[in-house]
Amino acid sequence: MPRARSIDSLVLLRAGIGTAVAGVIVAIIAAVVSGGSAALGAALGTALVIVFFSVGQFALGSVLRNNPQMALTMAMTIYLVKIGVLLVILVLFADTTAFNTKSFALAILICTLVWTVIEVWIFGTTKVLYVEPNSTENSPSEKSDK
Repeated sequence: MPRARSIDSLVLLRAGIGTAVAGVIVAIIAAVVSGGSAALGAALGTALVIVFFSVGQFALGSVLRNNPQMALTMAMTIYLVKIGVLLVILVLFADTTAFNTKSFALAILICTLVWTVIEVWIFGTTKVLYVEPNSTENSPSEKSDK
């Protein structure tokens, strides 16, 4: 059974690769449909999602290892910070002509969905040992036998 540390790396690896593949597909389709500006927008959106979710997963995993009681608070804080930063980024790039903002937004949406689906699948199918027993020699059943 994987430990909490290995589940973090499992999520980062599998969800990161899956999201990158989805982003490449979105970028190729955007390039075919609307040209290079759309492909650039899709690539930037994909990179943004991968960075946001990776940093969030890394930070939450670190908190879970060191202070599990703060997990929900940290998860909500990370979520609110990501939403705030995303809002700022969208406002800053709302009128940009450097890339296609529609493909940027579409890539963010699709890559977010892909990351989330993969993450839910990993957590749903992987058995994680949350409580690690110290040893079997200190168990109450053995003490009562002596």
